[in-house]
Amino acid sequence: MGRLDGKVAFITGAARGQGRSHALRMAQEGADIIGVDIAEQISTVPYAMATQEDLDETVRQVEALDRRIVARKVDVRDGEALRAAVDEGVAELGRLDIVAANAGIFSSGAAEELTEEQWGDMIEVNLSGVWRTCKVAIPHLRAAGGGSIIITSSTAGLNGFPNFAHYVSAKHGVVGLMRTLALELAPDMIRVNSVHPTSVDTDMIQNETMYELFAPDLEPQQRTREALGERFTTLNALPIPWVEAVDISNAVLFLASDEARYITGVTLPVDAGQTTK
Repeated sequence: MGRLDGKVAFITGAARGQGRSHALRMAQEGADIIGVDIAEQISTVPYAMATQEDLDETVRQVEALDRRIVARKVDVRDGEALRAAVDEGVAELGRLDIVAANAGIFSSGAAEELTEEQWGDMIEVNLSGVWRTCKVAIPHLRAAGGGSIIITSSTAGLNGFPNFAHYVSAKHGVVGLMRTLALELAPDMIRVNSVHPTSVDTDMIQNETMYELFAPDLEPQQRTREALGERFTTLNALPIPWVEAVDISNAVLFLASDEARYITGVTLPVDAGQTTK
């Protein structure tokens, strides 16, 4: 018996990283998956984003677990496309029980130097995209008699960080959205919580732009994974540089499962103690 047998999960940003990890972890526990990803580049994002091939690989890996998956190329900035993908997935898979609002982007810059485009893309994807994801899913969760929404925030949703004003604002914003939805949807037995990762070992962290941000004093050839790992370790209380995507997936799985059936409105850090420092 899996912890999510008979359930269907809707996951945004499912092509790679945390999104793929969430899809696989929930599929391992018996869930079928509706997965979406933009699968193309956004101009203000300074690292390579996921591709259609990445999304196809998520499909392959979920199906290898003998679970069903409906995967579509969708931008969370497009509410109608999101709605169509969810409706199509529910029509094929029969219901919706879990939402993992995971899609997100990252860029950096001092607040006074951010462009309107940088600010706009960040808020549209990381905040408004989460709202749209929840909006299109709520009717299906109600129809199923309840469910669980898990919003991916960040330690930057609990603390401030210099050079990330737009990211910090969006990640704080989804906490307010989560708390409001937890109250609005409680009568329908729909639980809403957020997870707050420290740095996660994914492409959003492991790229040249992030390395330059954290090690501007080093020459490009010196900015190795090992050297940057030492810098990232200083952020956390536990002596590790970053957590793995599956560590976040395990927290998402818990909040999605009946083990957390009376947990709603909480901010759950998975942060190696970062927010306690």
